[in-house]
Amino acid sequence: MSAMVEEVRRELAARGSEENRNGAMRFFKEEIRSHGVKSPEVTALAKRYLPALRKLPKAEVFALCEELWSSGYLEESGVACLWAHAQRRRFEPADFAVFEGWIQNYVSNWAACDTLCNHTVGDFIQAFPQYLPELERFARSPNRWMRRAAAVSLIVPARRGLFLVQVLALADILLMDTDDLVRKGYGWMLKAASQAYEQEVFQYVCDRRDRMPRTALRYAIENMPPELKAVAMGR
Repeated sequence: MSAMVEEVRRELAARGSEENRNGAMRFFKEEIRSHGVKSPEVTALAKRYLPALRKLPKAEVFALCEELWSSGYLEESGVACLWAHAQRRRFEPADFAVFEGWIQNYVSNWAACDTLCNHTVGDFIQAFPQYLPELERFARSPNRWMRRAAAVSLIVPARRGLFLVQVLALADILLMDTDDLVRKGYGWMLKAASQAYEQEVFQYVCDRRDRMPRTALRYAIENMPPELKAVAMGR
């Protein structure tokens, strides 16, 4: 184990509490491992190491992230995500395989999935849009976290008015998914896209409302004006 990862783990273990650990468990249906440290503290701890990480080659930073991911602890995955995102100006096409490997091998809850994909994978896709078709492959994976990752990776770009065609294509692939966390993921993606493309998303959900699970539908129309919500919900 690297000295830096060992130091992070030691500090997380020292800061954790049973109360926070039990509190964190309430947000997940699946079993998670937690040190019992609150998110703002995890973020502050991770940021303290950024000056040192800037002196390292990106490959070494990613190796540290892999060590953190491998523990299965929620807080350590949060540190890994922040460290990886801090390398965004150094991203290159080969990094996609690294991120896919983390999702496939280590992501085991919605928080880890969203923290990695909203920012690190989302920024990668903006920088290298030729990888957008890979998200459609994710959306067809038997792995629930790969399918959720496909959607949540486009949330930040969609808010910026990017990739509407791909957003709707992913929503179609995931439309009848039976996993509630995947449904919420693509509903959230549509909700984000509606900020820039309200009418297009409204028309999309109206055309599919008889097939779209209500969980996804509610997410997709959450920020729409009341009159559009009423129409989209079929009332």
